[in-house]
Amino acid sequence: MDQGFLGILKLRIKKGINLAVRDSRASDPYVVITMHEQKLRTRVVEDDCNPEWNDELTLYVKRIDAPIIITVLDKDTFTEDDPMGEVELDIKPLLESVKMTMNTTEDLEEGCVVKAVQPSRNNCLSEESLCKWIDGRFRQEMFLRLNKVERGELLVEIEWNDQGCLGLSNVDL
Repeated sequence: MDQGFLGILKLRIKKGINLAVRDSRASDPYVVITMHEQKLRTRVVEDDCNPEWNDELTLYVKRIDAPIIITVLDKDTFTEDDPMGEVELDIKPLLESVKMTMNTTEDLEEGCVVKAVQPSRNNCLSEESLCKWIDGRFRQEMFLRLNKVERGELLVEIEWNDQGCLGLSNVDL
């Protein structure tokens, strides 16, 4: 493991909800995640505006202030893929939960809610999101409203792991 990373962010791109139609009746959506030089993508789900990916992707986090952009695209065969919205993922609430309980995780009960994040103009949440302690890790599930599109949401879960990495102890959030 490279010691230059603060931690590893595992993203589960679970599903899309009421995504925009970009083909005649539906779309062939997939998700692209970019952070620094890292670019990851899910598989394409054909002909479905409510796709279920359940794909797990991993980002190596060097800086917590680096934007994580999630973009939904419609796969096209003969033309450029059509945009279906995007969102900037805010991982700070999850990292605040990690930092706040850094030396007390052995006292946390399974499923313990460490932080609740409310939807606001400063985030893309469409409903309350909880940072929880599950299976020895901090996880946050989020319903995210897509921007730059007429409609659509994503259900995403993120999980923080800093074992073998630099961790957050000396990082200001």
